[in-house]
Amino acid sequence: MVFKFNITSLVLLLSVACVASASDQIPGKMPEGPVAIVGATLHPVSGDVIEKGTILFEDGKITAIGEKVKVPKKAEVIKADGKHVYPGLFEPYTRIGLTEYAAVRASNDYRETGMMNPNVKANVAVNPDSEIIPVTRSNGVLLALSAPAGGLLAGQGAVMQLDGWTYEDMTVKPRAVMAAAMRGDGDRDRLEAFFDEARQYAAAKKAGVEIAHDMRLEAMDAVLAGEQPIVIEVDQWEDIVRAVTFAEKQKVKLIVLGGYDAPKCADVLKRADVPVIISAVHRTPRSPDEPYDGAYTLAKELKEKGIKFCISGYDRAATWNSRNLPYHAATAAAFGLSKEDAIRSITLSPAEILGVADRVGSLEVGKDATLILCDGDPMEAATDTEQAWIGGKPVDLNNSQKMLYEKYQRKYE
Repeated sequence: MVFKFNITSLVLLLSVACVASASDQIPGKMPEGPVAIVGATLHPVSGDVIEKGTILFEDGKITAIGEKVKVPKKAEVIKADGKHVYPGLFEPYTRIGLTEYAAVRASNDYRETGMMNPNVKANVAVNPDSEIIPVTRSNGVLLALSAPAGGLLAGQGAVMQLDGWTYEDMTVKPRAVMAAAMRGDGDRDRLEAFFDEARQYAAAKKAGVEIAHDMRLEAMDAVLAGEQPIVIEVDQWEDIVRAVTFAEKQKVKLIVLGGYDAPKCADVLKRADVPVIISAVHRTPRSPDEPYDGAYTLAKELKEKGIKFCISGYDRAATWNSRNLPYHAATAAAFGLSKEDAIRSITLSPAEILGVADRVGSLEVGKDATLILCDGDPMEAATDTEQAWIGGKPVDLNNSQKMLYEKYQRKYE
């Protein structure tokens, strides 16, 4: 009897714990008819700003945008005079949904044992009930790449939209990138050996040779076919050149994460058509003799040298403070990058680099209605994101931090 009671108590306790850890925000429901935002300043990013424009969307897709848009009688009309509409902001590298509290081991699900884990899929491990998700999207960040870490091949990063009941609801592109590491010549040699093994495995399967199934080698198919880029975090110029040389030799696509010294090897990056995800603007110089604003001016230098780039806040915060993404872009703008390129670096540019620009990143007919309505420039700290939609569904912009603020505001009234 005592044994049964303890098991029952344990199940009850675990159930309560699971409920307590879930976020309170309910995923959005698709509107029954079209939605029109009227009178706002529209920022398509892919085109010119539209003053006092109208954007219309239905069934999750943008159906019209411009100064003169005919609004259907059955449409839900949102009057937005003096407001601004932007595409949902896009954080191009995070561990959102894979880490809740860094100090709590049980809430960290971003790393597997072993050095080679290309079969690991980040999207299936993302926790839709993470409290980090509502906090992040309340500042206009509606899309993020969530990637594993650890070893030499950590696994596959996925582009996720930050609302949904399940990871399937949230997944935009499940195999967006392959996360890799290359800290020296030794790592390069081990990766080359594994890539060669994966090619031999693929050739044997194609030839009909009876061979034991290996899900690690199987998972390399898209990388070897040049369909899935590898992301390698490197900052020093010699490490960047090593990574580019490796990618050229293996005939695979590469994205550089970090790229602090990228301007020093711009010719190499341009020749190989390798884009850079700036891992943070708010970071310190890498050496004592570097100028204090080296990280702040990196985006401007990459733009001037014709290197494709986008901006992340990963090096400062991989999870909780991903909400601060627009302020990284703002600092880049304050140090020479144009305002237009700054907003592009956190909307359309990450979508292009990660292969989802056909769906998100700009306000265009046919694309997902993933957008924000705010009272000013999202790169300004004083701006509030007042409403948001992901795939046409309205998003609850409340979060645990706002709820705590309201709770204790009442206490001390």
